[in-house]
Amino acid sequence: MTKSIAQKQQGPVGKTEDPFLWLEDRTGKEALDWVHRQNEATTGELQGDPSYQAYFQTALDLMTAEDNIAVGSALNGHVYNFWQDKTNVLGLWRRTTVASYKTEKPDWETIIDFDSLSAKEGVKWVFSGASRLYPDFSRCLLSLSPDGGDASEMREFDIETKSFVEGGFLAPASKSGFNWLDKDTVIVSAAFEEDEKTQSGYPRVVKLWQRGTRLEDATPIFEAQKQDLAAGGSLEFDGDKRHLFLTRTLDFFASHSFLRLPSGENRRIPLPDDITDTMLFRDQLVFGVRSPWTAPDGTLCRPDGLYSLDFARWIETNALGPVETVLEPADRVSIAGVARTQDRLFINLMDNVRGKVVACDRSGSGWSLEPVALPENGNVGISHAERFGSSVSFSFTDFLTPSSIIWSDDNAATLTTVKSQPARFDASSLVSEQFEARSKDGTEIPYFVVRRRDQNGPVPTLLYGYGGFEVPLLPGYAGVRGRLWLEKGNAYVQANIRGGGEFGPNWHQAALKSNRQNAFDDFIAVAQDLVKRGIATPATLGIQGGSNGGLLTGVSLTQHPELFGAVIIDVPLLDMLRYTELPPGASWMAEYGDPAKPEEAEWLAAYSPYQHVEADAAYPPVLLTTSTADDRVHPGHARKMAGRLQAVGHTKTLFFEETEGGHGGRGDRRPQAAQAAMKYVFLQRALNGTA
Repeated sequence: MTKSIAQKQQGPVGKTEDPFLWLEDRTGKEALDWVHRQNEATTGELQGDPSYQAYFQTALDLMTAEDNIAVGSALNGHVYNFWQDKTNVLGLWRRTTVASYKTEKPDWETIIDFDSLSAKEGVKWVFSGASRLYPDFSRCLLSLSPDGGDASEMREFDIETKSFVEGGFLAPASKSGFNWLDKDTVIVSAAFEEDEKTQSGYPRVVKLWQRGTRLEDATPIFEAQKQDLAAGGSLEFDGDKRHLFLTRTLDFFASHSFLRLPSGENRRIPLPDDITDTMLFRDQLVFGVRSPWTAPDGTLCRPDGLYSLDFARWIETNALGPVETVLEPADRVSIAGVARTQDRLFINLMDNVRGKVVACDRSGSGWSLEPVALPENGNVGISHAERFGSSVSFSFTDFLTPSSIIWSDDNAATLTTVKSQPARFDASSLVSEQFEARSKDGTEIPYFVVRRRDQNGPVPTLLYGYGGFEVPLLPGYAGVRGRLWLEKGNAYVQANIRGGGEFGPNWHQAALKSNRQNAFDDFIAVAQDLVKRGIATPATLGIQGGSNGGLLTGVSLTQHPELFGAVIIDVPLLDMLRYTELPPGASWMAEYGDPAKPEEAEWLAAYSPYQHVEADAAYPPVLLTTSTADDRVHPGHARKMAGRLQAVGHTKTLFFEETEGGHGGRGDRRPQAAQAAMKYVFLQRALNGTA
C-alpha cells in the first residue's frame, strides 16, 4: 500500500475515498445487480467445469445421506433431533424414546415438518432452536428464521398436540432471546426497538412478559449500556432450586452476572469480569478465569483451571466464602467446556489439541475427579448431558475416523457406542500427522497434515485456519473433503494458530488487538513449513478460512501472495477500518480494536486487506463467498474486496453470493452442496495449473 493511501485511510473510509461503498447496501438494486452479474460469471466458470456435476452430486449425497448420524439430546425420556435429507430439505424436528434411539433404526416421531410449514406459509423457515418449559417440557418457545440469518421469529408451540398455541406467546423476527420463567411468564432479552438494542444490534433490555399481555407492555427488569455487547436473562436450575440470572455482556470476553432476588434486587456476583465456563452444581458455582485472579480468601485462580464457591452461602450472606480448586491447570491443556447431569459434572479438555473428558463428583469433603474411559488421540466432545436426569453422551472422531456417539444412562459409569457413521471415503492409504512450525517470534505452532502415506513429492494441498475468538480447530472427519479432495491424492492441513482456543486464554490473547499480526505470522509459518517439508510448493498450496478465518486468508493474500496458488475467502471481514459501521461489527472491538481511535486504527490499517490491494501484486486466483442473508458478518466486506481486486486488474478473482442461509449457511443443503463443489473445482483448477 502506498504511503498516500495509508494516510488517507487511517480513519473510517469516507464516500469520496471508497469507490465501492455502494456495495454495502445489502439489498439495494444496484448492489444486487452487481451480485447477480458476479454470480453468473462465477457459476458459468466453476459449474461449467466438466467435474462440477459429479462433485455436486457427491456433496449432496453425503450431506443428505440417510445413514448420517442423528445427533440428539435426551430430555424427559426422549431424544430430540433436527434432521435434513433429500426429501426433507428444510428439515424435521423430531423425537424418539431413548431406548429406540439406541437401535439401528429408531422410530422417529415428527414434531414439526419445516418443508410443510414453509409451503403452507410461503416462507422458507429455518429452525433456530426451542426453549422448553420445565418440568414436562411439552411447551416450547420456537425460534424460526425466515432466511437462515440470526434474526428469528418466536412462536409458542405445543409438542404434544404438534401445533402452535392459539393466542400464545408470539414475537416478530429480531435478534431477541426468549426463555421461560414459568408457564405464564417469558424472560425476554429484547432487541425490537432501537432503544432496546446495543450499538451492535443485540438485546440491551431484559423484560418479563406475562401471558395475555402485549409484548410492548412487558416489564423491564434489567438493562445493559448502549456500548455493551448485549444483555440476557435465563432461568438456571440446581436440583429443586431455581435462579434467575441476568447478564450484562460487556464484550466477547467480559461480563457482569447478576442474581435476581425475590425482593426484586439484581445482586451482582462478585467475580472477575473475564470469568468463563460457569456452571451451577450442587450449590456450588463453578467457574474459570481468563486472567489470574486472587479470591478474597487468598486462593489464586489461574487460566485453564476450574474453581468453585459456595453459591448458597453467598445468596444467604452476600459474602464470598472459600474458593475451592476443582481442576488444576496443566501445560498445553485447556478447557473446551463443562456440562452437567443431575448428579455429575463433566469437564471437556483439550490436551495438545486432542480431546478427553473428566467426570467430577461433589461430596462433603470436596471435589473428586476421574477420567471418562473414552477413545484417545482424537476429538472427544460432550454431545449432551441431561440436566434433569443421568444420561450423557460423547462424540469421538478424528480426520480419518468416522464420527461415533458413545452413550451412558448412568452418568458415564457404563458406556456404549450407539451410533457410528459409515466410512465416506477410503482412508486406508492415508495418514494423519501433527507437526510444528516456528513462527516469526519463535513460538511453536502445531498443525495437522492429512495425506497419502506414500506421498513422495509436493501435491495440491489445502491449508485451513481460523485463529480468533478463543475458537479451537480440532480434528474432525469430513466425508465431502475426503471424497472430493483426499481421495484424489491431495493433502489437507489444519493450523492451530494463536488467537484460537487450542491452548486456553493465553493462546487467544497472544493475537488480540495490537498483537493480531501474530496470528497471521503463525499461518504464514505453517505455509512455509509445508513447503520446507516438501508437502507442497507455493504453486500447489491453497488456503481457506471463513468469517474471522476469511480475514486471515485475506491478509495472507495481501501480505504473502507469493506463497499461495489459490485463496478461498468465505463470509469474511476484510475492511477493518469500517467493520464497526457494518452491523454487528461493533461487537468485535474487544477482539480487533476500535477504528474510531487513532492508535487502534493504526494497527488495523497496518493489515486491513481491503486497503492493501495492489494493482501490481502477483495475486493467485481468489474465490470470495458470502450471503445476502448474513446478518453476522456483512456481505459488504466480500463484495468490496472482489470489486477492488477486479477493478485494479486481478481478473482471476471470482465472487459468489448466496441469497439465503445466513452466516453459517443454514437451511437447504443444495446450495451448500453447490458451494462445496464449486470450491473444490476452483482448488483443483488453480492448484493443478488449469485455472
